Amino acid sequence: MPTDSFTYSIRKSARARRARIAVYADASVVLTLPWWFREVNAEQFINKKRGWILKSLNYFRRFGSRAIVKSGKREYKKHRAQALALAATKVEQWNKFYGFSYNKVNIKNQKTRWGSCSKKGNLNFNYKIVHLPENILDYLIVHELCHLKEFNHSQNFWSLVSQAQPNYKTLRKSLRGYNK
Repeated sequence: MPTDSFTYSIRKSARARRARIAVYADASVVLTLPWWFREVNAEQFINKKRGWILKSLNYFRRFGSRAIVKSGKREYKKHRAQALALAATKVEQWNKFYGFSYNKVNIKNQKTRWGSCSKKGNLNFNYKIVHLPENILDYLIVHELCHLKEFNHSQNFWSLVSQAQPNYKTLRKSLRGYNK
């Protein structure tokens, strides 16, 4: 059904308990309704959520293929082994440059971080690293490795990062364009 700035489709579901809107990366908007929900109220519901829908559509227009949209336990389980192998390989590769000692490389299902370094020397990475371009992944690995030596974001830390990633500022900015 068209509105003044986007179209949407309606889907009835016997399993749905409430009305729900989904906005997808291909700019499709789907309104899922419980079997008992009256379609005459659908337009009202869409109008109530119009701001959120437009914001979501603009997000996908802005980031396009760079938007990493799927998440959850199923995606985590699907990509965990691949992410662990990738992270372990990259950590080993970049640590040849630095020669730091670390404990373990872990993969997590984090909502707000791409990576972290614990005081125990564990390097943790988000499973979604499998979706990152190689140059940005390399920056992320180097960033977390450098926390083994400098557990902060001081000038010394950034100096360490720049030894292997001289264009780290550009890469850091690019990484922010990908959602976790």
